[in-house]
Amino acid sequence: MQFGKWLMASTISVVCSVSAQAQVITDVLDRKVDIDLPAERVVLGFYAEDYMAIGTEAAFDKVVGISRDTWEAWRPASWKLYTEYRPSLKDIPDVGEVESQTFSIEKVLSLKPSVVVLADWQYKGLGMDVDRLEDAGIPVVVVDYNAQTLERHLKSTEILGELTGQEARAKNIANEYEETIVSAQTRISDANLPKPRAYVEFGKKGPDQYSFTYGKNMWGAMVTAMGGDNIAAPYVEWWGPMNPEQVIASKPEVVFISGTESGAKGKAMVMGQGIDPKVSVERLKGFANRAGWSEMPAVKNERLHGIYQGASRSILDASMAQYIAKSLYPDLFKDANPQQAYLDFYKKYLPVTPTGTFAISITE
Repeated sequence: MQFGKWLMASTISVVCSVSAQAQVITDVLDRKVDIDLPAERVVLGFYAEDYMAIGTEAAFDKVVGISRDTWEAWRPASWKLYTEYRPSLKDIPDVGEVESQTFSIEKVLSLKPSVVVLADWQYKGLGMDVDRLEDAGIPVVVVDYNAQTLERHLKSTEILGELTGQEARAKNIANEYEETIVSAQTRISDANLPKPRAYVEFGKKGPDQYSFTYGKNMWGAMVTAMGGDNIAAPYVEWWGPMNPEQVIASKPEVVFISGTESGAKGKAMVMGQGIDPKVSVERLKGFANRAGWSEMPAVKNERLHGIYQGASRSILDASMAQYIAKSLYPDLFKDANPQQAYLDFYKKYLPVTPTGTFAISITE
């Protein structure tokens, strides 16, 4: 009996050593990381939906820790949808959150991960604490969808495919993303039309107070990539508030107000899962009534749009880029249905499909 147990344990050890092989991953920061692949024990800092879409739901069988607030607190409706489908997500240990300074290196070490996957902003926010992980022999791999560049989206998708052993699936997803972005850019370039002036604001504070806009990354980068003239670019490098008088003086021709589900009880812009489109339109009208906005070209011409904050900084955001392109150049994209494309991605690559309002015009 004891010999049988020893033989079984030895067999399992051999199988594991064969299935997981030492390789080198080059992450988005061009760091060479030695790691056994596919990863067997993963601490995931961010991009949970991307990890599941690329790695399949089975990839979460190997996730031993998550930064739970980046999902549960930032996108509670999404967390509820996924945990109702897969309750075991609630049992994954929480390692804390970088921005709120609750991220615990000690907790990560206690989980004995074979890799820690961090967003670029998390890696930079942790600073020298990353050294403690690497000194303990734990590989740290950096991915980045926040930059909203085609290069980093594709590279991050490739990396997650390598980590999960789903390279072919990752390549398909990356190719589909690239096709959507490049085809939209080609259509815009070929038309050779003047670039519409555009303004984006995360409407979490409601119309009474200006919240932050975006320069080089996230929505700002998406507007630029889709042929818009981002009015915030000269004033905001990455993200931050813009002077209200400057917003008005810049005379944006198209305005995007992003929102999440969490602002439903106040005046904030609401978008996302379970949100009634009528409510989203009413909130947009509140922004249109801001002081000084009545003469703004975007408001006069009813080119004010709501977009879902949760659909940015992700491999799922090709549809949002397409919506931005359609809003900037409506005559060029009459055939596009971005909201349906967003839902179609879920149906093809994820185990759940949300319902709600993810992109909408004030005229709807």
